[in-house]
Amino acid sequence: MITAQDIELRAGARLLLEGASLRVGPGDRVGLVGRNGAGKTTLTRVLAGEAQPAAGQVRRAGTVGYLPQDPRTGDLGILARDRILGARGLDEAARAMRSSAERMGGSDGAEQEQAMRAYDRASLEFEALGGYASESEAARIAASLGLPERVLGQPLGTLSGGQRRRVELARILFGGHDVLLLDEPTNHLDADSIMWLRRFLAGYSGGFIVISHDAGLLEATVNTVVHLDAQRAELDTYAMGWTAYLQQRETDERRRKRERANAEKQASALREQAERMRAKATKARAAQSMLKRADRLVGGLEQERAKERVARIRLPEPQACGKTPLSARGLSRSYGSEEVFTDVDLDIDRGSRVVVLGLNGAGKTTLLRILAGVDEPDTGAVIHGHGVRIGYYAQEHETLDPARTVIETFSSAAPQLSDSERRSVLGSFLFSGDDVAKPVGVLSGGEKTRLALATLVVSSANVLLLDEPTNNLDPASREEILSALGRYQGAVILVTHDEGAVRALDPQRVVILPEGDEDLWSDDYAELVELA
Repeated sequence: MITAQDIELRAGARLLLEGASLRVGPGDRVGLVGRNGAGKTTLTRVLAGEAQPAAGQVRRAGTVGYLPQDPRTGDLGILARDRILGARGLDEAARAMRSSAERMGGSDGAEQEQAMRAYDRASLEFEALGGYASESEAARIAASLGLPERVLGQPLGTLSGGQRRRVELARILFGGHDVLLLDEPTNHLDADSIMWLRRFLAGYSGGFIVISHDAGLLEATVNTVVHLDAQRAELDTYAMGWTAYLQQRETDERRRKRERANAEKQASALREQAERMRAKATKARAAQSMLKRADRLVGGLEQERAKERVARIRLPEPQACGKTPLSARGLSRSYGSEEVFTDVDLDIDRGSRVVVLGLNGAGKTTLLRILAGVDEPDTGAVIHGHGVRIGYYAQEHETLDPARTVIETFSSAAPQLSDSERRSVLGSFLFSGDDVAKPVGVLSGGEKTRLALATLVVSSANVLLLDEPTNNLDPASREEILSALGRYQGAVILVTHDEGAVRALDPQRVVILPEGDEDLWSDDYAELVELA
């Protein structure tokens, strides 16, 4: 159980939340909602014990499983399977069993006897922690999240960013915690995995808080909605499901508007009467009383929710370039003995629109990283045409330095702009005032997305490599980027699970990985987007 009482959250000098209380216990399935940058990620970090509130206290009883928006795994050399098993302490025993088995096979005499005894001790510990039944359960969870046995046997360092995040989600779900804190758990999941996750959470016996822009997940799983109101720095709790919450919130807003309109009408009448009476000395006291009454009428009302700001997202005006600004010949890439893709050829003409499809782990992100010059191919070459300028949006935000501030990051991307011009552009992406001094490392996923997009705006890129650009965005910001994508005049290579992003792009061609096959786009490919 997690109990938060009278907590206050701040981002620098900016107040995010004040005097808020929240309780999550068994059976509480909470959807935490609010616009990007409102403080949802900050709140979950505080509830998980990863950060401290500015005021108030948080008490935890039982175990807590926390999936951050940008999970950072430690040792990239350990196997994906061991990372998941580690949630119940099975990983060390499993490694000891494997090591002892290898020693048994490669030795004899006393050394073999010693290895057998070590194997027996590790086996007893393994069975005490759930043994092969628990290992099978972990494998089932992993497979349901798109991690087959082949992937589980690989070191984390050989996996894509999306695969590593699914390993972390599998680890949290396998842990059997009393309370789960899940920040955007559907990122990098295909449609089948999302459906499985909905069923898993709907039947979860513990409590959980989930942050998600997936309305289907919220509809299927939550029985309470907590809205973090960025304007009022308060939590509004609705003890109801998602659809009922949307209806109730609309009803509440209409009520607030009616009450305010009526009160302001009465207050206006009182003020007019008071003005007429103030002219007479004998009625000055009564007039003052009327003015105070008018102020009380308006002051006692609940505030109407101010219209929340939306990032004004636009993509860069592309610099002039030749007919084919970007090409690739014979690209291949492997991780250890694991072949990702081979012999991929590409010709990206000026203004062309290409979607890259493939199952998770097929190398979509790896291909974009090679085209962007972040990684080198094992074979083949990337060829830059006349005047090419590449803008790369990385799904894991690894191009952003967590130690640098927002304004430092943007200044490096836009050295040609004055300080006031930089702040103006950042303001259009909802970074204003003290926000620009925040370190990138403390930003939410949505804020990192907006900062990365802001750096693209000033890049004059004529070829955009976009890797899941709608992840972490609230619905209003997502619509902004889809609209910008439709207006952009340069070339785009897009990797996404978002069918709406593909429709907005209106692609001409599709590249299928790992085969590297290229085809003209048709609606027949649309149903593969969410499965890819």
